[in-house]
Amino acid sequence: MAVIAMTREMGSLGKDVATGLADQLGLKVIHHELVEHDLAERLQVAESAVHHYLEGGASLFERWKIDKQKLSRYTAEEILELAQEGNVIIRGWGATGVLRHIPNVLRVRICAPMHFRERVMMERLGLEDASAARREIERNDAAHAATMRGFFSVDWQNPLLYHMVLNTATLPVEICVNVVRLLAESPAFQETQETRSALADKLVELRVRGALSGRVGSTISPIEITASEGRVTLTGTIMGLTPNVEELVRGVPGVSEIDNRIMVVRTSSGY
Repeated sequence: MAVIAMTREMGSLGKDVATGLADQLGLKVIHHELVEHDLAERLQVAESAVHHYLEGGASLFERWKIDKQKLSRYTAEEILELAQEGNVIIRGWGATGVLRHIPNVLRVRICAPMHFRERVMMERLGLEDASAARREIERNDAAHAATMRGFFSVDWQNPLLYHMVLNTATLPVEICVNVVRLLAESPAFQETQETRSALADKLVELRVRGALSGRVGSTISPIEITASEGRVTLTGTIMGLTPNVEELVRGVPGVSEIDNRIMVVRTSSGY
């Protein structure tokens, strides 16, 4: 089952490349509207608030309303769950960052020079002023860069994040589709038991982090969470009284065993 994570610059015709790939490979394209709807439901906020936040245009009230850590974690969970289903192209929203350690996920970036993107956006939006198109493109680029950096600690313009970077100003969409398809069909990007386990482990790690978030006292060193085929290892140092960490973790779907290496430093009440 093919899984393609794609980022595309506004006006680069990345949407057309994704559509062509979906048609040739029989894949489902996941675009931002679907992800935003699920995220809004989980955060119990308006869908428009999530859209504005991810696009960098959230109001002060919307920024106050949304828990950034939860939004980041929920976004990553959505992406991992979609990748587990397979036969999918996940466009944007950090998929290339979240899935960069999963061997069979093909990571692709579609880009083009500014003059090309300006022309595309002018035609698409019916604009006559190239500077207006440029301003919208630059705003969108800045918002996506901030989301990728703030949520997933990656630079979306770094070519090393991708297996393939394609410039649609020099390569027609049809050629881009054919080149990505050939790579997606190669043995290196086929699902295996190893890749299925890697996806499951990443999802367990995220869910365990969510279970412990806000439930554990002050940490002297961050709690590190690693999962391997259902076995979860916890390391770190906590100060003071803590809830039953193992009980919290045991309730997470996919956890079969816990190796608790967390050290608890007791505080003295006599001084």
